[in-house]
Amino acid sequence: MKTRFKPKFNIKKGDLVVVIAGDDKDRTKPRKVLEVIIDKSRVLVEGVNIITKHTKPSAQNTKGGIVKQEAPIAISNVMLWDAKAGKATRVGRQRENGKVVRIAKKSGEVIK
Repeated sequence: MKTRFKPKFNIKKGDLVVVIAGDDKDRTKPRKVLEVIIDKSRVLVEGVNIITKHTKPSAQNTKGGIVKQEAPIAISNVMLWDAKAGKATRVGRQRENGKVVRIAKKSGEVIK
């Protein structure tokens, strides 16, 4: 994504999200965001899109072998989890005490 300005996403590292598209789709199971890759519009979610990586022996990993790890998925395939409503929700923004906070559209709660 070659743009002059970086996009502003509603999802941050540490948020609970629900996968709404793809092989690991499950709208009832919230999962934790491990990393947000802004320039590629992708997100790394715990336990989603598991790949097997073949590694050579190195100084850190003397054995080598096959390692299972998460691969990033498109940020459009996840929605923020609203704990109060118990569902996936869209995100709005409001000013509170001079700071912009994220607000869940379903319940109106502030997202921390």
